[in-house]
Order: sequence, then structure tokens, then C-alpha cells
Amino acid sequence: MSRFAVPLTAAAAIILSAPFIQQAFTAADGALGPYFRPAGIAATVLPIGIALAMAAVSIRDRRLERYGALVASLAIGASYVVIDALSFAESFHFVEYGLLAWLFHRAWRTHGGAAAILLPLFSGVMVGTLDEWFQWFIPIRAGEARDIVLNGVASGCGVLCAIATDPWPGFLGRPGRQSAIPLLVGGGALGLFVLFFLAVHVGHDVREAEIGGFRSRYTSEELSRLARDRAVRWRTEPPLVQRRLSREDQYLTEGLWHVQQRNQALSAGNAAEAWRENRILEQFFSPLLGVPTYADPRGHAWSAEQRREVEVQVIAPAPMMSDAYPYPLYVWPAGP
Repeated sequence: MSRFAVPLTAAAAIILSAPFIQQAFTAADGALGPYFRPAGIAATVLPIGIALAMAAVSIRDRRLERYGALVASLAIGASYVVIDALSFAESFHFVEYGLLAWLFHRAWRTHGGAAAILLPLFSGVMVGTLDEWFQWFIPIRAGEARDIVLNGVASGCGVLCAIATDPWPGFLGRPGRQSAIPLLVGGGALGLFVLFFLAVHVGHDVREAEIGGFRSRYTSEELSRLARDRAVRWRTEPPLVQRRLSREDQYLTEGLWHVQQRNQALSAGNAAEAWRENRILEQFFSPLLGVPTYADPRGHAWSAEQRREVEVQVIAPAPMMSDAYPYPLYVWPAGP
């Protein structure tokens, strides 16, 4: 098991750095100003270029297969970065997971054959899922399935690069040890992803005749219960501080998304949408309107005058579904 010490330590470092890494990027952006983007590109491209150059120089035999794996790694990675329009932070994570897969490959390579390809790939997906789940659990960061796909693609690129630079004895010519380990690790990765998806991306349609509706992780009854709980709690402990190392209040987060959607609609002159979002807040997130928060210490309620000004602009607004939820949220089983 000692060969797993390095990749597992690296995996733990990636996951546990989640509360701080985004703040590091924000601080660097503030310090470097217009130089942040070129510095970020250099910090991403330079290590990839060095790794590819070292890999190319190290290839002495089985050149066709190994150069093919190296070119495939570069082509897949570059295509994904361009197609998905990755930000610098996402590109940085791409490099992280490519390196992590390379480390896992060194630990699993003794299995040979397809197992030496699949096991580090599955390991990278499992770590990526745990990373995103942890990010979803804590404030400031957000975890979603799209980023797990990113981590999986990065892991695949890392495995291809590892095959090119450090192939196992026999490479593709030996089938490898027959073992149930790839099935177990692959099943674990799939099961973990399914649990993550159910927890993060499956929710409910909350419908109301006057408003229309919106999607939420909670049912209408759960939102009412949470509203009663927060009304009592926030009287003495308003959410004025967003602590990085704490459990995120998803009810508060959802409410603030509707505040943001309402304010953006009002700024854009869409009084009907702003009115609907405000009605969602009044009916399902009312405790949020009456307390100061870290997002706005003045609170989020409209004044009586502001509410009247919006209402006179709204004539028989048609019920509509709010799209304030910023991430994909699916209803299962689907309603009518």
C-alpha cells in the first residue's frame, strides 16, 4: 500500500484546499490586475509544455503507440478546454487532475493491461466526485456534475500521458492480471457519482398559481418548515458572516439567488419578472427579507414605496417558471 501514499496525499490536498483555492485566485487577480490572465495562462501552459517535452524526449521504444498516446492526451485536453471554454481556475484544476491520474497510474501500473488504464481513471473520477461534493457542502465554493466530467477528462489525459512516459512492462502486448479490482473501483466511482447527482442535481418543482413556480432542492412543505426555523434562528443570529469552514445553508443560498434574479430583472426594466421573484421571496423565503446578511447588511426587503412602484407597472402578470437556480436541477420523477 505504500505506493498509494503519494497519490492519496495529493488527492487529500486537492480536496481539502477547496475552501481556500478560489480565494487565492481572487487575491492574485487583485494583486496582479491586468497581468493576472497572462500569468495564469503561463502557470497552466508552462508545466504542461514541460511535461510534454520531457515525455517526448524520454520515448525510446514502441514509439508509435507511445507518441500516439501523447498526441491523444494533448488533443483531447486542448479540445476540451476550447469547447467548454474553461476559465483559468478550471484549467488549473485540469492540470491538477491530470497530474493526479499520472500519480495513480504509477500506483496501479503493476496490474498491466486495461486495468492499468481504467484503475487510475476511475480513481481520478472518485477523487473528483468527492472534491465537488465537498465544494457543494461548504460556502463560497460550488460543486456540480459538469466539473466532475472535467475532472474525468483531465484524468483520462493524465493516464494517456502516463502511458506514453512510463508504460508498464509489455505495454499493450500483455493483457494484465485478471482481477475484480477494476470492476470494484469502477462500480465505486459510478455509485459515488450517482449519489452525488441525486444529492446535488435532483430537486422539485415548487408551483404556486399566482407566481408560476421555480425549482428547488426542497419541496413546498420543506421550504415552509425551513422558513419557520430560520425566522427563529435569525432573530438572534443573522447570517452576517460567510465562514469558509462551515456547512453551507442551502436555504439561504437559494433565497439569495432569487434576490439576485429579482434585482437583475428590476435593473433591466423587467418589472413583471422582478415582481414574481419578489413574491417567491415573500412566500417561501420571507425570513431572508427581514434580516441583514453577508450579501447586504441593509437587508433584502423592498420598501413599501418601492413595492408599490413595481406593482403599478405590472398588469396581470402571467405565471412563469423562475430560472433563478444557476445550476442544472432535474425533477425525478418528472411532473406533468
